[in-house]
Amino acid sequence: MSDVRVAGVGLTPFGNTPERTSRDLFAEASIAAFDDSGVPREDVDALLYGNFMGELSEHQGHQGPLMAEAAGIRAPATRYESACASSGTAVRDAVMRIRNGEDDVLLVGGAERMTNLGTAGATEALAIAADDLWEVRAGMTFPGAYALMAQAYFDEYGGEHEDLAHIAVKNHENALTNEKAQYQSAIEVDDVLEAPPVSAPLGLYDSCPLSDGAAAVVLTSEEYAEEHGLDAPVSITGTGQGGDRMALHDREYLARSPAAREAGAEAYADAGVDAADVDLAEVHDCFTIAEVLAIESLDLFPIGEGISAARDGRTTADGETPINLSGGLKAKGHPVGATGASQIAEVTKLLAGDHPNSSFVEDATTGVAHNAGGTVASATVHVLEEVRN
Repeated sequence: MSDVRVAGVGLTPFGNTPERTSRDLFAEASIAAFDDSGVPREDVDALLYGNFMGELSEHQGHQGPLMAEAAGIRAPATRYESACASSGTAVRDAVMRIRNGEDDVLLVGGAERMTNLGTAGATEALAIAADDLWEVRAGMTFPGAYALMAQAYFDEYGGEHEDLAHIAVKNHENALTNEKAQYQSAIEVDDVLEAPPVSAPLGLYDSCPLSDGAAAVVLTSEEYAEEHGLDAPVSITGTGQGGDRMALHDREYLARSPAAREAGAEAYADAGVDAADVDLAEVHDCFTIAEVLAIESLDLFPIGEGISAARDGRTTADGETPINLSGGLKAKGHPVGATGASQIAEVTKLLAGDHPNSSFVEDATTGVAHNAGGTVASATVHVLEEVRN
């Protein structure tokens, strides 16, 4: 079974660029990934591409071959759709294919064009990741769903909106030096608490923005990397995937994420590590409460303690376990189909020492990427480790 190396990564800036198509965005990210990797395009065995709402935002299905053309490769191409976990799922399949000896070189990534729909149109498009019959038709939106999860957490484990505000402040602080981030501006706790409400107890600054953007990652087998002398010091050593019931009212828990816990446990076991070995993590903080649920599901903090982790300085850049040093979805942005692959790119750069926030984690050797779909009805988790001798 081959080790899976991250040979190169590429990201567009995340932001509000409604004039740019997803093929334009993915072309830019792919060029950057190939330039970073030193891998020739003709060596790519396949493209695994994540996208969620292309039919709604661009009237475009069958995006796999379209994005292969945009990336300048002639290879089989498949689109993956798992809501916000689309490219995380693509990465998982890529890891398995290389390990199994099917492929030596894969281009993996994703893109999303969202802002051209406007706030109302994008909200409606995102809602199809919920249960249409029992949630969407009743008026459920994702801000409303996560607000229910936040209130359920407060009721069961304690905490208050101010605890969540510290998460938003932390992630905006982390994004200040990230040139790819949508929001490179600091905020204060009072800004979060005084912001317009979105769905109580969540307000405007508890929510990630609508974003356009793309991410691309070149993955290779260890044998290919060594044979071609690639500088690929980071490996994906663990992969896991979990699932839960689609609708909130059908779930056993509102204040926990069993899908993420299942995915994390599988990824840890696959890599031969446990939560105590994790030096940093990029987690799916589409709303501030989502970061709390993620770090508890990954066993980085006990259940009930994740709510105060940012407030206590335990997840800040200089804390014991830095979370979302990229700025996370909250400040870096969330172009849905690109998010999972972008997390792989960010963790890779942090471990390799190539990230603007690498100075906070100079001794880090193990990182985790956690990507969730919908209200975490689907989740993928990947363990990345530095393998440089």
